[in-house]
Amino acid sequence: MSAYRIAEAARLLGVSDDTVRRWVDHGALPVTGDHPARIPGEALAAHAVALAENPPDPTDVLSSARNRFTGLVTRVQIDGVMAQVDLQSGPHRVVSLMSAEAVRDLGLAPGSLAVAVIKATTVIVETPKETP
Repeated sequence: MSAYRIAEAARLLGVSDDTVRRWVDHGALPVTGDHPARIPGEALAAHAVALAENPPDPTDVLSSARNRFTGLVTRVQIDGVMAQVDLQSGPHRVVSLMSAEAVRDLGLAPGSLAVAVIKATTVIVETPKETP
């Protein structure tokens, strides 16, 4: 079973070491009896899922796509008939290439609220050479 040191857990969750220590002190995250303390990987994964709950989807549509990232548009770059739109959803940056016409029709600009919907048949999962 994998277990992570406080600093590793903080890096993986995108928070400070002190935040992880507070979660441990308040019982939100368990620790092993090791010194230094380690957080069991399964508990860390469950906490990551709970933290990642998306804000409400403003589109109010039904969809078969399960990978929906609500966030803010951070950049729109239009070059001729094509455009690149960057969206920040929590710690995740999603980049979409679309037509310039679609950008204009959707009114996308930095600061706009948007939802990135990803429907993919291929997802690559990697692990480090040595697991902690």
